[in-house]
Amino acid sequence: MWHGVRGLMRVLAVGWIFVFAIQAGDWPQWRGMNRDGAVSRNEHLLSSLPTEPKVRWKIRTGVGWASPVVAQGRVFYADAQNGRETLHAVRTQDGSELWRADIDAVMHDEQGPDGPRGTPLVVGELVFYQSCLGELQCRRVSDGQLVWRTNFQKDFGSPWKGEDSPIPGAAEHGYTASPVWSEGRLLVTVGSTNGAGIVAFESATGAVLWKSQNDLAAYAASVVADVAGQSQLIAFVVEGLVGMKPEDGSVLWRYPLKTSYGRNCLTPVVLGDMVVTGSYQAGLRGVRLQKQGDRSWQAEAQWTNAAAAMNFSSPVVVQGFVFGVGPAKNLVCVEAATGRLAWSQEGLFAGAAGSSYGALLVIGENLLLATDGGLLVLLAANPTEFRELGRVQVGGRSWSHPAYSDGTLYWADGLSGPGYLRSIELSPAPGKEGSPKPK
Repeated sequence: MWHGVRGLMRVLAVGWIFVFAIQAGDWPQWRGMNRDGAVSRNEHLLSSLPTEPKVRWKIRTGVGWASPVVAQGRVFYADAQNGRETLHAVRTQDGSELWRADIDAVMHDEQGPDGPRGTPLVVGELVFYQSCLGELQCRRVSDGQLVWRTNFQKDFGSPWKGEDSPIPGAAEHGYTASPVWSEGRLLVTVGSTNGAGIVAFESATGAVLWKSQNDLAAYAASVVADVAGQSQLIAFVVEGLVGMKPEDGSVLWRYPLKTSYGRNCLTPVVLGDMVVTGSYQAGLRGVRLQKQGDRSWQAEAQWTNAAAAMNFSSPVVVQGFVFGVGPAKNLVCVEAATGRLAWSQEGLFAGAAGSSYGALLVIGENLLLATDGGLLVLLAANPTEFRELGRVQVGGRSWSHPAYSDGTLYWADGLSGPGYLRSIELSPAPGKEGSPKPK
């Protein structure tokens, strides 16, 4: 009994740490505070882009596709250093390094160049990072000291075959699905077929709270969302979508969605009782969740749009419309209720049709698009037409999702080789030169 009470107290303590440690403007995980690409309404909004953005600082980085996050006056990012995935913490003020930590050997595959592809997660005084080879580590925000660690392959029997793997999903191109935190639990797509497809760890200690299912890991980051009063972990694994109870891992519903190589990459977005996701093969899909009785749920596709199929750029939702990167190097806008293509715009991306990438951030009534060619485009989140508000070139080739904090964009390139992490001022905070003073 006492052990149970102590465990509960630890969970509650971590929960309170998380609540009080998050500061205004923090971007502590993949795609921001709620994993939906949306900037807080209390943030500095953008109505235009400066013709020459002020680069507050830039630091040289190794190769990598990993996305930076911002929390507690620090930027956390990963790159390749001497053949090792390395996690760094630097000051937001000037980019000076506070600490670095060796995580794991880099992964080799034909997608190259070899480098990290995951995104750190900051919860209170802890930062979590997962390597492509399945090494998960928890370290202290203050000094980078190791708190706990686990390894998907060694501890859970998760598969790894590498290039041309006969096993679909992460066994070929790496364990890139960033963990998600919920009420003291770190929910992780471990991808083991030994009853540990999804695993919940006590975030403060690394103790295994539950293991569930036999799903192979794909590449998509999971989300936790409330649907009809039920908190749900929604994971996009090799077999498709699965909804689970975060507290015990029990399955609420499943929706099958398979591709040839298990290349399910999109972070699901939730609008009420609708989950929108998809793949380059299956098209973009709207899946409706309906509760049936006290315990059972039904997941059924309401629409599919092949012309809006998205590969590995996760979409955002504004006012009932989905915005994302389509299959023809185009930015698309789709009505979430029906799947109707509202508009399509080409000429924004540098990559080939099958490998174009763009990260979308929702900033008030506008969208900020960071393209694979280092271009920033500001546009209205307009469902009737593509309306550009400005564009500026700021970096090199990138598949990294930027972090936005206090009017500043933190963006890493390094897709084609060593690159830079830049701190780019887009909207000066109140009180800074060139910005209105608070009244």
